[in-house]
Amino acid sequence: MKILLTEQIRAADAYTIAHEPIASIDLMERAATACVQWLTTHFAANIGFQIYCGMGNNGGDGLAIARLLLQRGYRVKCHLIAYRDAFSPDCETNFTRLQSMGADVQTIREPNDFQTPSPDEVAIDAVLGTGTHRPADGLVAAYIAWINQLPNIRIAIDLPSGLPADGPAAGFLTVEAHITLTFENYKLNLLLPHTGKYAGRVHVLPIGLNRSFWEAADTPYHTIDEALIQQIYRPRQPFTHKGSYGHAVLICGSKGKMGAAVLATGACLRSGAGLTTIGVPPEGYAILQTTHPEALCTILDPVCHLEDVLGPASRYRGLGIGPGLGTSSLALHHLHQALDWYRNPMVLDADALNLIAQHPELLTRIPPHSLLTPHPKEFERLFSSAKSDDLERLNLLRTKARELQLILILKDHHTCIALPDGTCYFNTTGNPGMATGGSGDVLTGLLTGLLAQGYEPWQAALLGVYLHGLAGDLAAAAHSEEALLAGDIITHIGKAFQKIYQSLPPQKRYYL
Repeated sequence: MKILLTEQIRAADAYTIAHEPIASIDLMERAATACVQWLTTHFAANIGFQIYCGMGNNGGDGLAIARLLLQRGYRVKCHLIAYRDAFSPDCETNFTRLQSMGADVQTIREPNDFQTPSPDEVAIDAVLGTGTHRPADGLVAAYIAWINQLPNIRIAIDLPSGLPADGPAAGFLTVEAHITLTFENYKLNLLLPHTGKYAGRVHVLPIGLNRSFWEAADTPYHTIDEALIQQIYRPRQPFTHKGSYGHAVLICGSKGKMGAAVLATGACLRSGAGLTTIGVPPEGYAILQTTHPEALCTILDPVCHLEDVLGPASRYRGLGIGPGLGTSSLALHHLHQALDWYRNPMVLDADALNLIAQHPELLTRIPPHSLLTPHPKEFERLFSSAKSDDLERLNLLRTKARELQLILILKDHHTCIALPDGTCYFNTTGNPGMATGGSGDVLTGLLTGLLAQGYEPWQAALLGVYLHGLAGDLAAAAHSEEALLAGDIITHIGKAFQKIYQSLPPQKRYYL
């Protein structure tokens, strides 16, 4: 799904109002109804709500939510943060509608007016929305500081108040929400680590904005969703054999780090590759033969040439290198060998990236459209100009992907995949339980196996990252986020494939 920026979101609203046609107040009612449907699904009728509203359209959403909850029998108290003199027109209409019901509305004009709610009530934040472009001050800043210290569940409408939708946010005071109900699509800052952390769990609620406008809108930013994966994923055909699904090769492992090789191999085998070969140091041979008898295993010694031990590179359709490789002179030798021997897109992770950071001249030797999978620290080591600011780092990610003609997969809660044309895709699967040792090794094996099956590099990147996160979600559901191990992700890759297959419409369940 496309991620529209602030001005595009406003234009999408205006286009929908003009072409559906629908009055702006009715579009606001549609958004409020979507929120209330979510709230009444997740909270029992005996729950009370304290709703904090601004004087713009986000406040109008909150006032409409208050009215609809009251109509459904919920206990609601509404608070109007009077930080300016005038309402927006639709906010004023909803304020009048709420007053006509005899609702309890408190006007807050100074910080002393805030009343502490009961701890078991839900606080709904609807003060500032996508129009935020400068740090909150005055009464709004006091409200944000006050609500953040409450023990209550905090739910933000569209955006946590104080957070810009897509602009710089350094130094901005922001509501720290536990849940954010956002409309139609993710806003960019909800997906970036330093700003997205204020949103808590994000739920995207469709409100029926005009799809013609959406499809025509130009943006480099997208999310990976089920519809996109359905276009990429290819079910298997009958009358095929192991040669139909490619041969993958992994170069990984060193003394004390063979676990990374084991995990990458397990994921590659579960990815669907027809054959998997592992190149390991002598001390890893027995380990891999024992843990993964399905894989072919080859010893890489200090003087070997890869073609001598692995055969011609044309035998393989996917190569992955890095997990557990180490950064010794021997590891560097193997990396040089791989870059000389294999000239098709490959997957580079972990110690392969650390070696490249130490020897940056190797960047220009990586085959075009290869997949690099750094976490944020590895990305900083690769590109010393990397900044901690989310937007600067995102721009650098896109720039380097275009400049080097590589696919850069920046791993994070919403992993971002930058393609060589500058397009970015944010993943929407995965969970905090996947922040555990070996998770990245699993991704490397999965990506390598998808390349081996003939997926285009960009397809392998999007499908692999989505599958990895989905398998992690299924594993967390089975074991909890706290107890999740990287090996659990591997054991749930099959269920993740099944879930994608079952989501396909019948006519797409056959790869023709």
